[in-house]
Amino acid sequence: MAISDFEQIHNFYERLVFEEVSHRADAHPDFTHDMLADVACVALNRLPARYVRHDVDLMFYLTEKERHSIEKAMDEALSFGFRFVAERAAKRQAAG
Repeated sequence: MAISDFEQIHNFYERLVFEEVSHRADAHPDFTHDMLADVACVALNRLPARYVRHDVDLMFYLTEKERHSIEKAMDEALSFGFRFVAERAAKRQAAG
C-alpha cells in the first residue's frame, strides 16, 4: 500500500470550520489572518476528530438528529474560538 492511498483521509470538520471562519470573518473586521487561523485551531480542538475519506460518506449515514448535533457543536466551538482569540488579543494589547 502506498502513502498516496491515504491522501484522501481528512478530518471531516476541517473544511466546515475553515469555511465557517471565513464566513464569520466579516463580522470580525479587526481580526487578522493569523487570528482567524487561531480561531479555526481553537474550534477544531473543541470538536471530536472524525476522519473520513469522502465527506459525502459521513453525511449519507447521519440521521437528522446527528446533523443537528454537528451543527450545534460547530456553532458552539466557533463562538468559543472567536471569543477566546478576541480575549487573548485584548489582554496582549493591554499588556503591550
